[in-house]
Parts: sequence; C-alpha cells; structure tokens
Amino acid sequence: QVQVVDSGGGLVQAGGSLRLSCAASGRTFSRYQMGWFRQAPGKEREFVSAISWSGASTYYADSVKGRFTISRDNAKNTVYLQMSSLKPEDTAVYYCAADPWGGTKYYTVASYDYWGQGTQVTVSS
Repeated sequence: QVQVVDSGGGLVQAGGSLRLSCAASGRTFSRYQMGWFRQAPGKEREFVSAISWSGASTYYADSVKGRFTISRDNAKNTVYLQMSSLKPEDTAVYYCAADPWGGTKYYTVASYDYWGQGTQVTVSS
C-alpha cells in the first residue's frame, strides 16, 4: 500500500508563488509516475502536471505551462510543484497522485491509483 501526503497550500496574492510538496511512502516510489491535479468548487478534478519516474519527462496543462514547474527527489520520496505568477483562477484544492504503471494517459484521473488528501490553494485578487 502506498500513502501519499500532500502539503504546502495556503493563501497568496495574485502574482505570488507557492511550492507544494508530496511525500509518498514505499520502496518503489522511484518507479511511480506522479501527477498533480486540482479541483475547484463545483468543477471536476483536472490535470495540472505530471512527471515520469526518472524525472526526464514532464507534462503540463496549457493553463499552467510556463508558470508551474514539477520536479521530484527520489532519494526523499518527494515530488514538488513550484507555482509562480499565480492567478485567482488557480484557486482550488490540489491533489498529488501516484501511478505505479507509468501509463501514457498521465492526464486522466483514472490512471492514478493512490491519492493525497489534498491541500487548499487560494489566490486573492
């Protein structure tokens, strides 16, 4: 069983920055593809970013490309999401997720088996 714990959310003004962290248990963390999703009130959970097991490949939703950066430290079993130039529309609960299979559909909720509890990000205008 894999446990995923995400953290780092908070309240920030538009234009500001936050860094989210995701700690995952398990000896095989370095083999997992990891992703970040977000869900705003009344909306479906949507893909934000993903990173391959080695960190060599990264993927971003168009809405965050150029502003967010995903990275991982396999020695620490941790994935990060550095968020810059934040906008009010980035306000949501952010979820980290682990995909043990490394599938090509990294942008779909169904590809991920393990999820964090979510961390709230609020961007004020």
